Amino acid sequence: MNKFERQSRDPAASQPLPDSITGELSDLPAELIALGDVPEEASRIAPRAPLSQREVRTILMSLLLTMFLAALDQTIVATALPTIGRQFHDVTNLSWVITAYLLASTAVAPVFGTLSDIYGRRAMLISALGLFMAGSLLCAVAPSMTILILGRGLQGLGGGGIMPVVQTVIADVVTPRERGQYQAYFSGVWMAAGIGGPVLGGFFAEHLHWSMIFWINLPLGLTSLAMLLPKMRKIPVFHRRREVDWRGGLLLMASAVVIMLVLTWGGTRYSWLSPTILAMVGASVALTLAFVWHARVADEPFLPLSLMGGPIAPYALAAGGCAFGAMLALTVHLPLYYEVVYHLTASEAGLALIPLAAVSTGGAAIAGRTMARAKHYKLVAIVGTGSAALLGGALALTTLPLWGLLALLSVFALGLGTVFPISVVALQNSVARAQVGTVTGAMNFFRALMASFMVAAFSAILLMALGADVSLSAEQHGPVSSIPPADMLAAFRYVFGAAAALLACSALCMIAMEERPLAGPAAAPPVEMAE
Repeated sequence: MNKFERQSRDPAASQPLPDSITGELSDLPAELIALGDVPEEASRIAPRAPLSQREVRTILMSLLLTMFLAALDQTIVATALPTIGRQFHDVTNLSWVITAYLLASTAVAPVFGTLSDIYGRRAMLISALGLFMAGSLLCAVAPSMTILILGRGLQGLGGGGIMPVVQTVIADVVTPRERGQYQAYFSGVWMAAGIGGPVLGGFFAEHLHWSMIFWINLPLGLTSLAMLLPKMRKIPVFHRRREVDWRGGLLLMASAVVIMLVLTWGGTRYSWLSPTILAMVGASVALTLAFVWHARVADEPFLPLSLMGGPIAPYALAAGGCAFGAMLALTVHLPLYYEVVYHLTASEAGLALIPLAAVSTGGAAIAGRTMARAKHYKLVAIVGTGSAALLGGALALTTLPLWGLLALLSVFALGLGTVFPISVVALQNSVARAQVGTVTGAMNFFRALMASFMVAAFSAILLMALGADVSLSAEQHGPVSSIPPADMLAAFRYVFGAAAALLACSALCMIAMEERPLAGPAAAPPVEMAE
C-alpha cells in the first residue's frame, strides 16, 4: 500500500482544509493535481493564471461600486420618505419602505453565501445585482405605495446577496494576510454611503424627483457588471456542487423574518408584552429550534452548525456583532442626544455623526495594514476594542462640551473599527475555501440581527431611563423636543454604558479567539488604488 492509498483510507484526510492552506494550493499546476499528489480538497480548485495587479485593482473597484450600491440604498431613502408619503397620500405604511428592505436583505444573506459555495460566485453576484436592479426599476416606476414596498423587498433580496458574495470574491482573489487591507476599503464605502446617502436622497427629493434615488442604481449597476464580468472568469474557483438543502434554508429565512419583525415592531407598533409580540417570539423560537434540529439530521445542511463552533468562529462572530451593533445603535440614537442636549438642528446633528462613522474606517485601515505585516495580528483589535470600552465608560461618567464629546467619540470609533477586518479575515481563514461563502453569509446575517437587536435594546434603555412614552421615529419628534436636557443627559449615561459593555465583550472575544497563521506574503506592500 503506497502513501496515497493510506491517505485515502485515513478519515482525517477527507477533512476540509483551512483557508490558510488551501489559499496556497490554488497555485499548484494542473499536472500535479492530476497525479493525486494533493488532497481531494485541492483537486476541486480550478487552476488559474495569477491575477495581475491591474486586474486585482479592476476587480476591487467593481466590487467597491457594487458594495456601494447596496450600502447606499440603506441610507438614501430615509430623507426622501416625507416626499414619497405626500405623493402617495399614505403616511401609515411609510415605515414599510425601510422595513421591507431590511427584512429581505437580512433573511437572504446566509442564502446567497451558501449558494455561492455551491453554484459559484459569478452566478450569485449576477443574480444579486439583477434582483437589485429589477427592484430599483420597480421602485422608480411604482404607481402606488404597495408597489413601492414590493419593489423595496425585491431590492432587499438583491442587496442582501451582494454583501456576502462581494466579501467572498475578495477572499478568492487575495491571500488572508493581504485581505484585511481590502476589507478596510469596504469600511470606507459604508462610511461614504452613510454620510452621502441622506444628503443625496434629500437633494433628489427636493430638487429633482424622489424616483431618482432608484433610477441612479441602474447605470451604476450596469457599470459594475461591465467592469467585473470580464475579470470574473480569471478568479480562482472554489465552489463545490452539491444538493441544496432548501428546507433548512427556508427555516432559517422564516425565523430571521419573524425575529426582525419582533425587533422592528416591539415597543413601537405593539407593546413588548402584547399578545402579538409574545406570539411572534414563540414562533421565532419554534422556527429556530426546527432549523437547529434539521441541521443536525441533514446529510449536508444549508448552514452546517459545525462551522459556528470551534476556537475561532463563535468569538469572531460575537466580536464583530457586538462592535457593529454598538456603532449602529449609537448612530441611530445620538442625533436625539445632540438635538436635546446641545440644541443642534437635524442637519447639524447629522454632521456630528461623521466622527463616529468616518474615524471607524481609519481603525479598520490600521488593523488591515497590521494584518499584512504582524504575526500577532489580533493584538490591535484587543487594544482597540479595549480602549473603546474604557472611553465608552468615560462618556457614561462625564459631561463634556460638544467638542470634547466629538473628540472622545472619534477615538472611540478608531478603536471600534479595528475589530471589523480582523474578525472577517479570521473567520474566513478558519474554514475550507469551499465554505468561505457560507461562513461569510452567516457573519452578515448575525451582524444584521445584532444591529437590529441593539437598536431595539438602546431604545428600550432610553425609554426606561426617561420614564416617558417617547417615540424615536422621524415622524414623531414632538415628545422628544419636550424632554429636559438634564433628563436626556442622565438617560444617555446608560446608553453609553451599554455601548461600553458591548465593546468590552468584543475585546474579551478577541482575547479568547484562537490566532491562526495567515497565508500570504510576510510583508505585503500597500495596496495602490490608482496607477
